[in-house]
Amino acid sequence: MNRKRLGRQTVALSNPPAVIASANIGGSMEGRGPLGQWFDEWNEDSFFGQKTWEKAESFMQKQALRRALDRAGLSAEQLDYVFAGDLLNQCIGTSFGLREFGIPFYGLYGACSTMGESLALAALTIDGGFAERCAAMTSSHFCTAERQYRMPVPYGSQRTPTAQWTATAAGCTILAADGDGPRVTHVTCGKIVDKGITDASNMGAAMAPAAYDTLRAFFRETNTAPDDYDRVVTGDLGELGHGIVRDFFARDGIDLGENFLDCGLLLYDRKGQDMHAGGSGCGCSASVFNGYLLDQLRRGVWRRIVFAPTGALLSPTSSFQGESVPGICHAVAVCA
Repeated sequence: MNRKRLGRQTVALSNPPAVIASANIGGSMEGRGPLGQWFDEWNEDSFFGQKTWEKAESFMQKQALRRALDRAGLSAEQLDYVFAGDLLNQCIGTSFGLREFGIPFYGLYGACSTMGESLALAALTIDGGFAERCAAMTSSHFCTAERQYRMPVPYGSQRTPTAQWTATAAGCTILAADGDGPRVTHVTCGKIVDKGITDASNMGAAMAPAAYDTLRAFFRETNTAPDDYDRVVTGDLGELGHGIVRDFFARDGIDLGENFLDCGLLLYDRKGQDMHAGGSGCGCSASVFNGYLLDQLRRGVWRRIVFAPTGALLSPTSSFQGESVPGICHAVAVCA
């Protein structure tokens, strides 16, 4: 086991699992954004035909898993585990969405980093020989997140310039021990990093230190540099957080260059769609990864990427009590 460890946080997988299928689902804002063509399905109805927004989020997860299974030519019984979670209390978006499939289930909460966490754990499980096939997935919904973390949508509260738009989206990746798809080769587990940011409407600033910490560990422990990858993609730092990470590396004498991207800046037309600082939510990085990013790898446009979703580990209770917003970031290297 220790032979796989490159350092305190990073593991090099001996038998990198392959992405044999993926799927993503989005809402109307996501479908009309710059990456609309890379969605398998998007819906004008924020309820997705359901009675509540929470049921709509569960429906998205259900649809994403079904599509991925169909694409892989698998049944639910052929999956050994599913690693998944969401932003809602007790992860009800996931548990209610997946209850009918009967797949052994690990519920996760990494806030908006959950796609990275689920990919990492699924890859480690397969590489360790404990499974042949696993699904990694997550979701978020603008209206469910607003109701839980801020104000109910009908209230019409004003958003600050640093606020980000929670994506209404879900993404699912199916990994397997054997396959021809892009492979997860390295995993870096992030640490909780808290620099004392207390503004829950400025999550980019709260998450940026964690993204910097994880990426710095990844490059140090793999003995690589940002230029060794076609793209280094963070999860949903938005404009402010993305700039902070770039500045942190610049202080180290490292120019991240034009290949440093952020899912929160890719998913929407920020000015045309009035997205303020950009996108956020578990579904932001999940939908971008399972659509646009994997497509570029499959078509050979890119050969190697680092995917590093970020999460803000706050709750309404912690915010009401004046607590700061801890950040987390998990990174995976994916090679075509």
